[in-house]
Amino acid sequence: MEFQVDRDQAETLRALSNEFEEQKLVNTNDLKKVRVISVTSGKGGVGKTVCVANLAVIMSKQGYRVLVIDADLGLANIDLHFGLNPKFNLNHFFAGEKKMEEILVEAREGIMILPAGSGLQDFTHLDSGQQIHFIEEIDLLHDRFDVVLIDTEAGISENVTYFNLAAQVIIVVTTPEPTAISDAYALMKLLSTRFSEKRFKLIVNSVSSESEALDVYHKLTLVGNRFIDISIDFLGGIPLDKRFTDSVRKQKTLVEMFPQAKPSLAFAEIIENIDLKSEQQAPKGSMQFFWKNLLSYTDA
Repeated sequence: MEFQVDRDQAETLRALSNEFEEQKLVNTNDLKKVRVISVTSGKGGVGKTVCVANLAVIMSKQGYRVLVIDADLGLANIDLHFGLNPKFNLNHFFAGEKKMEEILVEAREGIMILPAGSGLQDFTHLDSGQQIHFIEEIDLLHDRFDVVLIDTEAGISENVTYFNLAAQVIIVVTTPEPTAISDAYALMKLLSTRFSEKRFKLIVNSVSSESEALDVYHKLTLVGNRFIDISIDFLGGIPLDKRFTDSVRKQKTLVEMFPQAKPSLAFAEIIENIDLKSEQQAPKGSMQFFWKNLLSYTDA
């Protein structure tokens, strides 16, 4: 699969980018306050969405204004982790039926959610017009949030690459299972070789010990450095805990139900390792989601 942008789309992107530049709709100083983080995985079933929900709650408790974007447009479920039943979602937005502001939902702890639909294939492959419309609407929200968490779908689809390229920080979630490790590597390889992404952060979920998490990290670092020249930062491991099942069933996060449990403390440490307070940010991940990145690909 290749991420292709035709010449017409390139011209549209250039025109819109120039329009934003001329009208100065986006204040650079404001953009520096927003941290855009994608949470992604090579395969499903590794606990990616659970990680997003728990990280969002801790960030909000720490005083950050958090927006969670459910970017799994075919099998969305972030709303279930917060006990929400949204009437509208991103599928209505992409269909042109609702504005983005109309589908925003407030969850617990003041977290705002952009929910997506489930069981529909209509928007599992966004066309250029839908991508551009999304960019425009997200830009209008940039001053309302400190952190944007993008919960991508699993795998290496075009939507996955689209949303990962939006982020300043790409967090890859895996487990110690060999197939999960292999698929995590495949995702990083794709983003590196085709889109020049060279920095990733890693969460190893469902581990029996910290040493098991570090072993997964060392394996991925070894092959990553040897074959595709990428940098992987280890954020931490999340201990396997049967209470996750109970928390999901009750539509609450584990960090809310059991704040002193080992996984909750691990999530808090991961946020410290992300270093949200740092003023240094990569230029590609501002809320002006893709101009420079996409234009560089269309010129290639």
